[in-house]
Amino acid sequence: MCPYEAIKRDPETGKVEIDLQKCQVCGICYSACPVSAVEIVYYDYATLVNYVKKMREERKSDTLVLMCRGNSPSTREIEHILKNQGLSVKNYIPLRLPCSGRVPTDFLLKTLKLGIKSIVSIQCEDAFCRFKEGTKISTRRFILTKNVLDQLGLDKNSVRVIKHSRKAVYDTEKCVGCDKCVFICPYKAIEPEPFATPKILNEECMGCGACALVCPYDAIQVEGFEFENVLKLYTESARKLKAEGKFPVILVFCCQWAEFSVLDNPESLLLKKAVVLEVPCFKSLDPGHVINALHNGFDGVMAAVCSNEDCKLQEGGETAERNMTVLKNALKKIDLLERFELYRISPRCTDDFNQKLEEFSRRIAALPRLEVEAKPNV
Repeated sequence: MCPYEAIKRDPETGKVEIDLQKCQVCGICYSACPVSAVEIVYYDYATLVNYVKKMREERKSDTLVLMCRGNSPSTREIEHILKNQGLSVKNYIPLRLPCSGRVPTDFLLKTLKLGIKSIVSIQCEDAFCRFKEGTKISTRRFILTKNVLDQLGLDKNSVRVIKHSRKAVYDTEKCVGCDKCVFICPYKAIEPEPFATPKILNEECMGCGACALVCPYDAIQVEGFEFENVLKLYTESARKLKAEGKFPVILVFCCQWAEFSVLDNPESLLLKKAVVLEVPCFKSLDPGHVINALHNGFDGVMAAVCSNEDCKLQEGGETAERNMTVLKNALKKIDLLERFELYRISPRCTDDFNQKLEEFSRRIAALPRLEVEAKPNV
């Protein structure tokens, strides 16, 4: 069952053991265990049920939308996806998960019993799944749930599966045919065309953003992580926190696979005077964002990234290292290097992120206040 071979049975004792170094915290084993012998830190059954109960009361909604972390669309995208499926839903309960495969069948049936009338699971396409078998396992569970509902004489269409994956967005009008994207793509999802602009193979694209980073004309961007949108988000946040007199104000760029709890509840960081923005993979983060953030009100910028062995995207760690080398050289030249730090963290270590953030915040607080006039964004 484990797609990472992190669970094995001891041939002598017969006991099942989990290798935490191999575990990727996908939760598939937890959701599959028939006797609840596997405990999990994030998104356990009780937590998920309590979340649905609370949100149902707050939102007065009877529609639950499950989303995989790797493809989780924006609010506007969700409404568009639902509309394409004939579901006109403005008020829904969003539930974002690292992998849809960690949702047990019991949870689906329990939510229906709680009064949820429609469950929509927006899952990654099979080949896109970052947890290897998560989408396939989840699809089988939804089929099982449909069969159970049908046998009970209930509406089997109250649960639906929608396949959706985040892709690169290509503006051929801006492209000059330099082919940098062709050479950088680790998935061979971009093909050169003779005497024409390159061609993106959507079925191969994993939305990692490597192509967007190297494009000198902004002809390619990752859907939902466009440069201007990201820039606007953290610039407005910095102004608000500064106006409230907060210090130090920290911006955290976090790989969506490196940390779970904070990304699903970003407001929890506001008390710590920090703003967190997730990226699909750290190799897609434009180093210019770090410099812009320091020029637009943040006292420090922290990067939380996966270790190389935990990276869910090909060459993510190695590419990120090269990008950070360039960034650090640039920061050193403008005397801002001490205000940036990259930390490698893992969701296996439950308090790792908070410890690193506290450590970085203390370091920035000890520095003189940063008085930098707003400069043109780079």
